[in-house]
This record gives sequence, C-alpha cells and structure tokens, in this order.
Amino acid sequence: MIRVVIADDQQLIRAGFRSLLESEPDLEVVADAATGAEAVEQVTRLRPDVVLMDVRMPGGDGLWATEQIAGNPELAGTHIVIVTTFELDEYVVQAIRAGASGFLVKDTEPTELIRAVRVAAAGDALLSPGVTRRLLTRLETGLRRPSDPAALAALTDREREVLALVGRGLTNTEIGVRLFLSPLTAKTHVSRIMSKLAARDRVQLVILAYESGLVSDGW
Repeated sequence: MIRVVIADDQQLIRAGFRSLLESEPDLEVVADAATGAEAVEQVTRLRPDVVLMDVRMPGGDGLWATEQIAGNPELAGTHIVIVTTFELDEYVVQAIRAGASGFLVKDTEPTELIRAVRVAAAGDALLSPGVTRRLLTRLETGLRRPSDPAALAALTDREREVLALVGRGLTNTEIGVRLFLSPLTAKTHVSRIMSKLAARDRVQLVILAYESGLVSDGW
C-alpha cells in the first residue's frame, strides 16, 4: 500500500485528489494539509511514501515545506511531488533544488496523477525529457553540477546505458523492459550509479545524463 499526504490550500483540489487516489486499491491517502506547516507536521508524524505538494500555500509555502521534509534524514523514505499551475514556475525549480522528486501540473490527466504517485513511491524521477531540457536552461548553479569525466569513466557500459535511460525519463520498470532486466536489477544499477557519481537523488542523475552528453536534445 502506497501512503500519500495531499498538501494544498484549496479544499476542492484536496477532495478531488483524495477521491481519485483512493479509487485505486494500492493507494491510501493518510492525511491532507492546507498549509505548509501542517504538511510538515503531518509528514513528520505519519511518514508517508509520497507527498503531493502545492507551491503556494499560507503558513509556510510548499517550497519551505519541501525543504523541511527533504532536509530531515528521518524522512528519507518520503518522496515529494510538486503540483503546480505552471510547468516552469520558478518555485518549481527551487523545489527541485530543495529535494523534490519532480513535479506535475494541476491539469494533468487523472491517470497520469495516479502513475506519478506510483513512480515517486518507487524512487523514480518525475521529469520528462522535454521538461528536463527546459529546466536545464533555468537551473541555477547551485543545482547544476559540472560533469566529472573521471566519475563517468568509473561506470560500466551497462551502467552508462542505464544512466542514459534514466535521463530520458524512464522508470526502473521501463528500463528493465528496454534492457531485458528485472525491475529489481534495474533499480540496483541505478543505486550503484548514484553511489559512483555521488548523486543525491534520481533527479540529479537525469541532469548529469544531459550534462555528460549521454543524452542530447535529439537523444
């Protein structure tokens, strides 16, 4: 069962998300919050797998709440998905820097929202290739890291293949299908790559895949 907290200051949106998610047998909404402070309190107490986090909320906005949650080692198993009205709102970039796993726009299709929760719970990044390319043009130096040729040289050929597919936005399951591996084996490869490249999370792997040239605009 994937446990979810919904943080949004609009009651109608919270109710809609709850109704949609709880229609799925493997998803459970354990709490919702109308302010950033309330979101931090609920997540700290309940330790859900995924948080759907609005950006603009009173009482501590979504960016502040994301920083509090992502910065708490005890909440390392909680993945934050920013839900925003605009695809490239500057706050989304800051939220990813703060440790969010990715983002969705509020007018996304219901099936995509459900998929996003499952993808985030599995530890995958929610950055499509098109969105990643646009983000890279706007990310501040604090998030973008220069490529380290020596570190990349430490990757095996298979790990380079996996990193390239991570950069293209594929999940562990999708990588497994593409490379004829089990999802667990794909996840193991991703974990080893993160360790070798000293990447904080999967989002950084996506960025590094582009910066290293393993993935280009034309793929």
